[in-house]
Amino acid sequence: MQFQDAIKTCFNKYLQFEGRASRSEYWWFFLFMILAIIVAEILGQNIGTIVGLGLMLPHLTVEVRRLHDINKSGWWVLLKLIPLLNLLLLYWLIKRGDPKINQFGAPSNNPLHEVS
Repeated sequence: MQFQDAIKTCFNKYLQFEGRASRSEYWWFFLFMILAIIVAEILGQNIGTIVGLGLMLPHLTVEVRRLHDINKSGWWVLLKLIPLLNLLLLYWLIKRGDPKINQFGAPSNNPLHEVS
């Protein structure tokens, strides 16, 4: 998945917690979010806060779908709140997705989905 495709997909699935998201979809959107917040902060602190809050929900949904891709419940996203255990969440976000159908559906149609 390319950078633009990931951003479009994440905004189109703004409130969709079900399904799966590939590594590339998650990490491209994460990069977009960081860059958008940096640019907005340069323009003004209040603008950066507004942009950060506006991107929080699509980031949460793609993060939950990313956990679904490795056959984990989206509730594991709460590991962010526990120091040191959030490293486990980071590992899972980096991990290659399940190449087969799992309880959350089929893998995305991304040709890079199974690349390690």
